[in-house]
Amino acid sequence: MSAPVVRNSTERLVVAGTIAPTLHDVHAWRLAVADGRIEVHADPARFRPMDDPSGRSLHLSCGAVLVNLRLAAAQLGREAVIRLLPDAEHPRLLASVRLTRRRRVTREERLLYAATLRSVPSRAVAGGGSAPEVRAVQELSDTARLEGATLHVLPGDGTCRAVLTTGSDAPQAWMRAGRALQAVLLAATIRSVAVSFLYEIVDVPELGVPGDVPQVVLELSRAALPVDGQDERQRHRERVG
Repeated sequence: MSAPVVRNSTERLVVAGTIAPTLHDVHAWRLAVADGRIEVHADPARFRPMDDPSGRSLHLSCGAVLVNLRLAAAQLGREAVIRLLPDAEHPRLLASVRLTRRRRVTREERLLYAATLRSVPSRAVAGGGSAPEVRAVQELSDTARLEGATLHVLPGDGTCRAVLTTGSDAPQAWMRAGRALQAVLLAATIRSVAVSFLYEIVDVPELGVPGDVPQVVLELSRAALPVDGQDERQRHRERVG
């Protein structure tokens, strides 16, 4: 690709990354372009240790960014190769994304990319609303599994509550959970499923799956309409470091 094409492609990915949801309403990371790849770095100037002492929400947010970058790459007809924590000597480098072979974008990827331009869902499990169709919930479970996490539907009547889990509780697992969360949020949007979530969790007694670590609790309900690809987010924050 020529230099202008590469630059335009990179800019499109950066914009997509910066509109990913954040868990503390602050981008505690920054995007950098280096040697033909986009890197996601922890940003100490914006990181709030008091709010996130372990860095867990930072890594969850990074995972969400990676899903947006991958979808933006697909719109350009490119495969995105993602590496988590690629350099042990530089722990602030959370992930890198490189565009590789050409490929066709799918219809679902176009819809999911359009869904990234929608407003951010509620970050509070409030209760209420009718449960979505069983098929839609199963498809969201499949989506989470593809990102390396598991979506468990919790027992109960009425409202559909679920929890995203991972097999461990370490930075890479947090990023996988963040990827799964964003992928589920987008997949839910195009399936007319409304989602609210809560990530400040310690224990979920109803889970009953030994070894699984709860990462995010979600509440799923029926939404009015699916995404049509026409709505746009009001703010696009571009941050290239």
